[in-house]
Amino acid sequence: MRKIVTFFWFEGQAKEAVDLYVSLFDDAKIIDTSYVTDSVAEASGIETGSVSSIDFELHGQHFTALNGGPMYKLSEAASVAVSCKDQAEIDKLWNALSEGGQVMSCGWLKDKYGLTWQIMPENLDAMMRDPDAAKADRVSAVMLSMEGKLDMAALEKAYRGE
Repeated sequence: MRKIVTFFWFEGQAKEAVDLYVSLFDDAKIIDTSYVTDSVAEASGIETGSVSSIDFELHGQHFTALNGGPMYKLSEAASVAVSCKDQAEIDKLWNALSEGGQVMSCGWLKDKYGLTWQIMPENLDAMMRDPDAAKADRVSAVMLSMEGKLDMAALEKAYRGE
């Protein structure tokens, strides 16, 4: 048992969602899958033998996807932030995760399963926390103007003052 694990509540698409997430990251794996037992099925109305939960890992971070039913929904109040090494990685993740979902601003999106993601360059945090307030301000202004996917080159250009 891991000391701290983030759980994501799905209505019934946990396996489909986890299969997508694991396919997008090089260092990702499914650790374990549990299935609904007869007693759980009787109490919940969920079909015996269907996927109950899936433990998985993305770049060393542990998560559990739970097929909990329709009573709770994922929301933008919690998100998964991914730091990307280059624009190609941003593009790959953005395209795959936004398909069928909802594009938001400033590098945020909600995938088709309802999970919110922040897809950003790995140097964004350092640029926005630069002690030179003018640099950080320019980067913030450019990022806040972006509708959807972040443009790494534009952010770096703003940081350099170009």
